[in-house]
Amino acid sequence: MKKVVLITGASSGIGRESARLLAQAGHIVYAAARRTEKMQDLTQHGVQLLAMDVTNDESMVRGVSTILGREHRIDVLINNAGYGSYGALEDVPMSEARYQFEVNIFGLARLTQLVLPGMREQGSGRIINISSIGGKFGEPHGAWYHATKFAVEGLSDSLRMELKQFGIDVVIIQPGAIITEWNRIARENLEKVSGASAYKNLAGKHVKMLATADKQGSQPEVVAKVIARAATVKRPCTRYATGGGAKLILFLRRILTDRMFDKLLLGLMR
Repeated sequence: MKKVVLITGASSGIGRESARLLAQAGHIVYAAARRTEKMQDLTQHGVQLLAMDVTNDESMVRGVSTILGREHRIDVLINNAGYGSYGALEDVPMSEARYQFEVNIFGLARLTQLVLPGMREQGSGRIINISSIGGKFGEPHGAWYHATKFAVEGLSDSLRMELKQFGIDVVIIQPGAIITEWNRIARENLEKVSGASAYKNLAGKHVKMLATADKQGSQPEVVAKVIARAATVKRPCTRYATGGGAKLILFLRRILTDRMFDKLLLGLMR
């Protein structure tokens, strides 16, 4: 059945590919991002473009109202907008820490609030939250990013139980290493924030490790295919780990002690 889909962070990477795949499958897709000029080519696939800033409440209210005014329903919300701002916790300004939570968790939560009344009324719906394998473990210089992804995991688990009574599914996607601009942004921020601080030695090694991982990651389409499946199957899994060694890393996290896993990660930063 044709679904009405809203996906955030759709100007690049996983979001862009998910919008394209779902539209090509015949669904009505609204691709949201701050700058729609970066995704004009998606219109050739039938994607509807929507200017939206997930840190601006008025922008989110206006976007959801626009879709409901045209389609009278939203069947799937894919909360994909997010970024990683790396740096040692001591070095990262609190303003940047707050902004990362605004984008990665509070925007996700507010947009979910806005679509839920309609989903409850129609007795169906699906919320797909793009987390990360980093929602299950931490790493040096990523305290604030990992904190947001741990929050996405906890929020999603709680929400899933709240919404079961209304026939609304909540799904978590946990990408591994994916070749997108996320890695470059994280590296650049790490160099800028901690490249010359007391943490510069390990930070420099971490930057090199991230650069290597970026070359070995999976293409965004790998994750997009999983998202498209999660959005359309009758009974989705509660979690999907995919791409870039995701399943292996999560397996190692489960079986290793904290100190063993710490040693593993730090060993990759030699």
